[in-house]
Amino acid sequence: MLIDAILLPAAMAAAAGLVGCFALMRRMVLAGDALSHVALPGIGIALALGIHPLFGALTMLFFGALLVWTLEDRTRIATETIVGVIFSAALAIGSLLTSGEDLIDALVGHADVVPWPEAAFGLAATAVIVWFIVRRRHELVLALVSRDIARTAGINVRRLDLIYLEMFALTVALGLRYLGILLMGSLIIIPAATAKRFSKDLTTMLVLAAALGAGATILGSIVALWLHRDPGPIIVAIAAVGFLSTAFRG
Repeated sequence: MLIDAILLPAAMAAAAGLVGCFALMRRMVLAGDALSHVALPGIGIALALGIHPLFGALTMLFFGALLVWTLEDRTRIATETIVGVIFSAALAIGSLLTSGEDLIDALVGHADVVPWPEAAFGLAATAVIVWFIVRRRHELVLALVSRDIARTAGINVRRLDLIYLEMFALTVALGLRYLGILLMGSLIIIPAATAKRFSKDLTTMLVLAAALGAGATILGSIVALWLHRDPGPIIVAIAAVGFLSTAFRG
C-alpha cells in the first residue's frame, strides 16, 4: 500500500520535475499538458481491445512524440504549435473512443492498487528517465544554447531531441494513473518553475525541482488518503500553492 500510494507516485514526480526543467528551458511550458492529451485515444483503443490502458497510452504517447519530432524537423514550426495541433486532434478522437467512468478516470486519475508488474515497470522507467536527464544534462543545455556548437562538440542534436521527447512522453504515461490527462502536465511544469526561482545553477534547479515534485506528491497523497479522495487534484493544488507563495519573491 505504501508503494502504491506514496513511493511510486513520489518517484514519478521526481522524474517529472527533472524533465520539466528542460521543458521550461525549451519553452515547452504548455507541451506537458498538451502532450498528455495524446494518450486519450490510446487509452480508448486499449479499453476497446481489452488490454491494459497503460500500453495504449504509452504507444500513443511515443508515437505522438515521434510525430512532433518529425514535424518540427521537417517544417521548422515551433514545438508548441505542433503539439497544440496534435493534442486538439487527439483529444477529439479520444473523447469519441472513451466515455463514462473510464473517461473521468483518464482525465483526472484515480487512486487504486497498482499490480506489482506495473509498479516494477514504473520504478524501472523512472530510473531510466532520471539516468537520462542526469547523464545528458550538459548536452541538453549545450543544444539549447547553440545547436551548431553542440554539433561541433560531436552531439547528435536530432537524436538527442528525439530521446528527450520520448522521455517526456514516458514521464507523462507514468503519471496518468495518479493525475490523469488533465493534470499530469502541471506536475511537470510547476515544480520546475518554482525551482527556477530559487536556483542559480542547473544542478540546484534539477535537485530542487525533483524534491518539490516528490514533496508535493507525498503530501498530496497523504492528504488524499486522509480525505478518501483521488490524489491528483490535491497534489497539483499543493504544487501550485508552493509556486504562488514564491510569486512575489524578489
